[in-house]
Amino acid sequence: MIHQYKNNGYNIVLDVNSGSVHIVDDCVYDMVPLLEAIVKSGVTGETAIEAVCMACENTKYSSQDVREAVTELLELYEAGQLYTDDIYENYIIDFKKRQTVVKALCLHIAHDCNLACEYCFASEGEYHGKRALMSFETGKKALDFLVANSGNRVNLEVDFFGGEPLLNWDVVKRLVEYGRSIEEANNKKFRFTLTTNGVLLDDDIIEFANKEMANVVCSIDGRKEINDKKRPFRGGQGSYDIIVPKFKKVAESRDQMNYYVRGTFTHDNLDFSEDVKHLVDLGFKQISVEPVVARPEDSYALRDEDVPKIMEEYDKLAKFIIERRKTSEAVNFFHFMIDLSGGPCVAKRLSGCGSGTEYLAVTPWGDLYPCHQFVGNEDFLMGNVDEGITRTDIRDEFKTCNVYAKEKCKKCFAKFYCSGGCAANSYNFHGNINDAYDLGCELQRKRIECAIMIKAAIADWEEEKDE
Repeated sequence: MIHQYKNNGYNIVLDVNSGSVHIVDDCVYDMVPLLEAIVKSGVTGETAIEAVCMACENTKYSSQDVREAVTELLELYEAGQLYTDDIYENYIIDFKKRQTVVKALCLHIAHDCNLACEYCFASEGEYHGKRALMSFETGKKALDFLVANSGNRVNLEVDFFGGEPLLNWDVVKRLVEYGRSIEEANNKKFRFTLTTNGVLLDDDIIEFANKEMANVVCSIDGRKEINDKKRPFRGGQGSYDIIVPKFKKVAESRDQMNYYVRGTFTHDNLDFSEDVKHLVDLGFKQISVEPVVARPEDSYALRDEDVPKIMEEYDKLAKFIIERRKTSEAVNFFHFMIDLSGGPCVAKRLSGCGSGTEYLAVTPWGDLYPCHQFVGNEDFLMGNVDEGITRTDIRDEFKTCNVYAKEKCKKCFAKFYCSGGCAANSYNFHGNINDAYDLGCELQRKRIECAIMIKAAIADWEEEKDE
């Protein structure tokens, strides 16, 4: 499978199955689809060259230009970097039979929140249920469950999530202490992370987080007027002025690494590249601003007619990131981070986050769900920390969730980068975890195109600089 596109002056050819990326001139770019049809018919070598030359008679390209272009493409084909076969499709049978272990938990340490974010999927932290804080005893059982169900895996991840986790900070600290106390005896290593709205952050919490949390996610939507409209307190007051100084302290105290300021853009701020730039101006270097996922009837939901504007914003943002990379003030935008040399393992490429199998969410009372976005939907209640997974049928359903189980993914160039997208979004929009959230897919494809273009532009710039 080949994907071709033009962006920011670059002609980009992606060989999907091998992951090879080629930056080519106009002639080579135009020859790619012509040669593909010929190669797939089994014709190569001089015969293929002559066939393309014949097809290109009376075009703007000379016979010599076409010959050189096709020769170059055939060399890539022979090297296994173009027109490659899908090596994963036959692997999927064994992949479905694989033994899975639990390697990550999302601990809902608090089903409560001190903000009232308009777009919150957790319904102000309540997850469409009751307000509750996780007890130390329940959290302890969750960590024990993780250890017991992680097989031979050494590195385990636990995200303290909510609601707002800092509402239950004492239990967070005690659970970290407990986790550290059982690492050596069980040959495990916990990687703790924290997601917070920042309202309750103070120096003591930051100091503890810097010692024990591998990553801290700080929620902020960008410009003051945008953030305060979407992330207010329950009384309507904005949160921007309170959280910005605290998040700055987090970023600086962590040497601008191992954190994200994470925002959401909606129909109300389709110019979200300005929010990213604002966060950069505040001094943040690790940034994620993501599209809202909302019901069509919600006023802030993204609409099909918003897509052209969003695409334009991603292009603007990509160019901005390139310019920043050319200075000592480089920043990372989460959705533009892509690894073209190695990338995720095969399992990740095929199944993504591992929700429902390798990754589970735990409610304050110890119920287990496939991920945080399924919490509260009783159809996906998998068990609890006392009895373990009792609904193995749910686990088995998620186990078969992969890019080959989704018709929309099979012919999508982005499938090995997004790994099939979010199962929860698929379910919420189509009632099926093996479908795909169409608008989200469209935006994901654009982000991947931008990410690859950024790689090309930076490589181009570095080569010019060396010369």
